[in-house]
Amino acid sequence: MAVFTSRKQQQNLKITFENDMLFVEMPDGKQQVFPLAFFPALRDASEEDRADWTATGNGIRWNKLGLTIAV
Repeated sequence: MAVFTSRKQQQNLKITFENDMLFVEMPDGKQQVFPLAFFPALRDASEEDRADWTATGNGIRWNKLGLTIAV
């Protein structure tokens, strides 16, 4: 699977997809990793849908997918 990275400056998170994994890098440099098998909608989503996310008070919301992951 191709590497896809999205960083939204105002949210200061780095979201990366690689090898069927989701990597979330926090502003302090800490990283959380999630298998995409846990989130089939995100695993099967297009790069455009994966790039359409918003940071929430306690996680990340993929707007077009209706999916929120707590981080």
